Amino acid sequence: MHKNNSAAGEQHCTEVQDIFIRYGAAYRINHGKQLSVQQLKAMRSIELCRTAALGGHVEQCDSCGEVRISYNSCRNRHCTKCQFLKKEKWLEERLTDFLPIHYFHVVFTIPDTLNPIALNNQKAVYDILFKSASETLKQLSREKKYIGAQIGFICVLHTWGQNLMYHPHIHCVVTGGGMSYEQDRWIHSRAGFLFPVKVMSRLFRGKFLAYLRERFDKDRLKYSDDRETFSALLNDLYPKEWVVYSKPPFRCPETVFRYLSNYTHRIAISNHRIIKIEDDRVYFKWRDYADSNKQKVMALDASEFIRRFLLHVLPIKFVKIRYYCLFANRKRKVLLEKCRKILGISYAAHKENVESWLEMLLRITGTDMEKCPYCGKGKMILKEILLPENCNSPPGEC
Repeated sequence: MHKNNSAAGEQHCTEVQDIFIRYGAAYRINHGKQLSVQQLKAMRSIELCRTAALGGHVEQCDSCGEVRISYNSCRNRHCTKCQFLKKEKWLEERLTDFLPIHYFHVVFTIPDTLNPIALNNQKAVYDILFKSASETLKQLSREKKYIGAQIGFICVLHTWGQNLMYHPHIHCVVTGGGMSYEQDRWIHSRAGFLFPVKVMSRLFRGKFLAYLRERFDKDRLKYSDDRETFSALLNDLYPKEWVVYSKPPFRCPETVFRYLSNYTHRIAISNHRIIKIEDDRVYFKWRDYADSNKQKVMALDASEFIRRFLLHVLPIKFVKIRYYCLFANRKRKVLLEKCRKILGISYAAHKENVESWLEMLLRITGTDMEKCPYCGKGKMILKEILLPENCNSPPGEC
């Protein structure tokens, strides 16, 4: 009897789950008082993902008789095992929205001086980051010298760098132009130019600091020092240039969304970057952008690896992907239909995706989970539902 989720003969590679299983309990003993409920939940979910603790099912091949036990996923958005199908489903939904125009990739970053405030006020600061970035793009797009039309854009929050350190920033994919406010024509931006980077940077800086100060003045920020110190901190940040950059435009709409999908459901570190665990240290690959984008290997104590990973656990129910203007959820269907008419393109109505995850996995990857992985001929037939360990209730109700 085979008792794992993998096909026979597949070797297990080192994963984030292995690190949490081996060192997570000790980390909670030593640092549990400093961890949020969301961080503790993420740790536990990752440790239990696809194990007997979450229940599962037993299947048997109707040809060779081999038995396979598959355990349920945790579905936590911070789990490295549970993002692939979510990403693919998101991508397919977005591909129904694309317009045959060029798009820009813009990134807004806050200075690392603000990291302590952001860490202690995650929801507040992340909301301000979204608000400041989106208002910057909206305001500049309204100016006729740039576009003078209603653009569309999608923003995705990231909080990490390649070395897992805390680095809050927002990735935006922006239409290279927009629909006129009279809704009768499409106004293209210049082919290789969206908005001046310095103009974006300074406008974003002013908006962010103004909203942060407003939040502090209303006593809605956790901050250990007095108001005078806080004001001095913000005043020091006004003269500095903030990092905002715009990459060259994408020409192929499908490429845009496939590119963005790499950011939407990405976790702080993916399993394929982890090399090994040795002598209580975690070795993983990373790219050093400060050194000509060279790929290097970093070794961290397991405790430090877990600490850095947990920096990127989001507040409960926090929305990390947001849609604006032409892509805004409530108006998207109507506005995009008007854009298509203006651009003179046909559009096949999107059919509701009613396929199962098994059908979707087969279509995307070619992996048929119903086909026996041992003989390659038979079909795996469900024989038994396994309840979560130490639980007499149906799966999901423990």
